[in-house]
Amino acid sequence: MPTPELIFYDAEFTGLRQHTTLISVGFSSTSGAEFYAEFTDYDRGQCDGWIRDNVLAHTRWLRDGEAGPRWSREGGLTLCLGGRAEVAGWLAEWLGQFPAVEIWADCLAWDWVLFCELFGGALHIPRQVFYMPHDLATLFRCRGLCADTPRAEFAGLAQAGAAGPRHNALCDARVVKACYQKIGLGI
Repeated sequence: MPTPELIFYDAEFTGLRQHTTLISVGFSSTSGAEFYAEFTDYDRGQCDGWIRDNVLAHTRWLRDGEAGPRWSREGGLTLCLGGRAEVAGWLAEWLGQFPAVEIWADCLAWDWVLFCELFGGALHIPRQVFYMPHDLATLFRCRGLCADTPRAEFAGLAQAGAAGPRHNALCDARVVKACYQKIGLGI
């Protein structure tokens, strides 16, 4: 089995509720390749003031209702704007560049379920993605750190918004990656 590419993931969605819908996803790999997508078919009716002020305000296209590109590449960053089916296809293609993938997220209870649902359920995720994800919160506890530690501060990215805005899926995925690298497991 090939050594897995570690991919750090974050999702933003319409709330902590059953039937929530994805607003955006971000992935940052150890090799430097990144993927960011916003969903045009999220349920706007589920968005309260907090979601509008703290999530939608930090999206690339959705905040202003811009059309944006359907798919583009800026260096190592793949950008997508579309519905669930389109994004799932582009994400599967992007993940296909890696022979084996291990997903890491912050507190992935919601994020992982939404990742799996994007592909039609856990049994349909791309085959190179290891079916058991890993989370930073548990890693913090195992290392004797408070699981509630502010992530950007821990990673040294809090100064002047070095990580970018919180609740932007790609920025948050980068923070998870930086935290993991600071802990330095060497896996």
